[in-house]
Amino acid sequence: MIRRCGAGDVDTILAVINDGAEAYRGKIPADRWNEPYMPAAELEDELAAGVVFWAYVQGQEITAVMGLQEVQDVTLVRHAYTRTVHQGRGLGSALLDHLRGQTARPMLIGTWKAATWAVRFYERHGFRLVSDAEKRRLLQRYWTVPERQIQESVVLADDRWRATS
Repeated sequence: MIRRCGAGDVDTILAVINDGAEAYRGKIPADRWNEPYMPAAELEDELAAGVVFWAYVQGQEITAVMGLQEVQDVTLVRHAYTRTVHQGRGLGSALLDHLRGQTARPMLIGTWKAATWAVRFYERHGFRLVSDAEKRRLLQRYWTVPERQIQESVVLADDRWRATS
C-alpha cells in the first residue's frame, strides 16, 4: 500500500532514508557523506521547504519513501529510499509510478553521479540525463545545494520537461 506520510511518520522516514542511503557509503565522495547520512534537522528543513513524503507500507512497516517538492514550474522527486533489506523488490518503482500520477508538472530528479544504479533505475522509468551545462543550470535554479554537490550530481528529466525545454 502507498500512502502520504504524516507528522507521526517523521522518525520512520528518517530511519528509512539513513538505512537506504547505506548504498552510497564508499561510492560518493567522502566529503559528501555524513554520519548519519541525513540528520534530523536536515529532514525538518526539507519538510519545511515543502517536500511531501509518500511511503510504501508492507503490513505496518514503512519500507520505502519518496518525496515530491513543487518548486516554481516543476516537481522535484526528492529523497527516494528503500530499506536495505527490501531493495530490488519493485517498491521504488511502485512509489515513482504513484508519484508521477500526483502532478501534471514536468518532473526532475537529482542524484549522485556515482550512484549508477539509481541513474539506471530512473532511466528505466523514462527519465533521461540532461547535459552537464543544463544540470548546473537546473540545480542552481530548483535546488539549494553547494557547489561541491553540483559537481558530483546528475539531473534526470521526464518527457514533460523535455517537451517544454
